[in-house]
This record gives sequence, structure tokens and C-alpha cells, in this order.
Amino acid sequence: MSITLLKISCPDRVGLLARLTTFVAYHGGNLLEVHQFTDALNGWFFARLAIDSGSLALDTAALSKAFSSLAVDLKAQWSIRETTQPMRVVIVVSKADHCLADLLWRWRSAEMPMEVPLVVSNHEDLRPLVEREGVRFELVPVPGEKSGCPEARAAAFAKLTGLFREARADLVVLARYMQILPASICEEWFGRVINIHHSFLPSFAGANPYRRAYERGVKLIGATCHYATADLDQGPIIDQEVVRVEHFHTPDDLLRLGRDCERLALARGVRYHLDDRVLIHGNRAIVFRD
Repeated sequence: MSITLLKISCPDRVGLLARLTTFVAYHGGNLLEVHQFTDALNGWFFARLAIDSGSLALDTAALSKAFSSLAVDLKAQWSIRETTQPMRVVIVVSKADHCLADLLWRWRSAEMPMEVPLVVSNHEDLRPLVEREGVRFELVPVPGEKSGCPEARAAAFAKLTGLFREARADLVVLARYMQILPASICEEWFGRVINIHHSFLPSFAGANPYRRAYERGVKLIGATCHYATADLDQGPIIDQEVVRVEHFHTPDDLLRLGRDCERLALARGVRYHLDDRVLIHGNRAIVFRD
């Protein structure tokens, strides 16, 4: 079944949900799923409506045109998309393979409705894994921040930007990519770059976080899936995963448990985005989980 997804956020007012459902009914739409949330503290309304595309009297383009006048009246941010066209997802990696392998498995098994036209890395290590899946792999080396070569770094990120555009990326997933994206990329793909961070932000940020967590004797470790912004790891959080740590766990155990957290949090975050279940408002992400 083809589904049309209507996603909207706007200032709160009386009767919003009624106006949305009336609009859908007027155009013959049969509602399959409705989620709505009102942020009473900030006076803001959020909703996601899943509509049986076959019941609609209009195609997606015409429906969007019809909805635009209502959206102007509501001062809304909104989108309408039909699920017959999967999002195109570019995955960006460094050397760690666990998140990449998990995403490729979920894509290959049709668990995630997406196309993967390209994987980009700043190292060669994961080329065999990617090409074994029949996916294009591109190497874009990036000099370190302390290399004294800002022009070379800028050129590398310019090439990365070009590859994203060439692949017509709807979403970019940083699957343990160990480079900080420049503000230009974060701004051009705002709300369309997802990162996985190896902790509950901002705890134990930086190098070797699981060793630092071990030395601190933590009782919980986790991972945070969030949208990337120019403020590094301060973007809206989509999902988090946590696991309990026992006193007998070694640093290697924490690394193993942490990787599981990263895989799960990233997979859920990507799936929510692909299903249009995330609405960004300021630095918050409202997630209508499945």
C-alpha cells in the first residue's frame, strides 16, 4: 500500500487537528495513522498524518498545492511525501564498521525503506565491505585539524559536498565518521545529517570514551543519535540507547556494549527520519515513534 505522509508544525490554536482531518477528508483521504502533540509551554503544535494514497482524489503535487494555502494561514512548516519513492541515503564512515554493517544489513533485508547510492570514507578500510554489497565507495582523505593545511581540508569537504549533491542525497548518515563537518554542509543539509555519538551528550566526549568511562566507574553507558549542526554535538536529539555496566566489565566489554548501543540508537534514528516521524523545533526533535 502506498502511503502519503503529511507532517506539520505550527503555532498552537483551537481546532488545528480538526482542520487537518477535514482537509484530508475533503480530498477523499482515508487516515491510517494520526499522531499529534501540543507543546503547551511554547504554544506549538506538531502532527503527522499517514493517508492511504489510493483513497486520495489528488496526486502528491496537487495535494501539496491545495494544502499550501491552509499552511500559510496556519503559519506552518510542513511537508507532504508519498512513500513510493524511498529516500536516497549517503553513508559516511571512517574505520569503525559496526554501524555501517548494521545499516547495510537493514537496507539489504528491506527493513529500512531507502536507497544507498554511495558510501564515502576518509580511509580505505571499509571499501571491501561496501563494494561486496554492490554499493559505490568513494575515498575522500581529510587532513587533520592540526595538520596546518586548512586549504586541503576545505578542498576535501568541498569534494564531499559535491558527492552528496551528485548522489542527490535526501539524508546523510555519519556512521562513526571521525571528522567534524564544516558549517556549510550542516547548513545546506540542515535536518538531513544524522550523527551517532558514543555517549549521552556531552559526557565523555572526545577520544577513547569507553576507557574514560571505565576509569570513572560508570554504571550506565549509552549512545546518542542526533542531527548534526555547526555546534558539533549540540544538534536536536532523535534517539538514545543505554545499557547497565557491572563492576566486572572490562574496557573491552564496555566497547562491545557501547557498539550495541550505537547500532540500535542510529538504526532507530534513521528509521524515524525515513518514516517522517521527526519534527525539528529549535534544538528539540519531536519524535512520533513507531
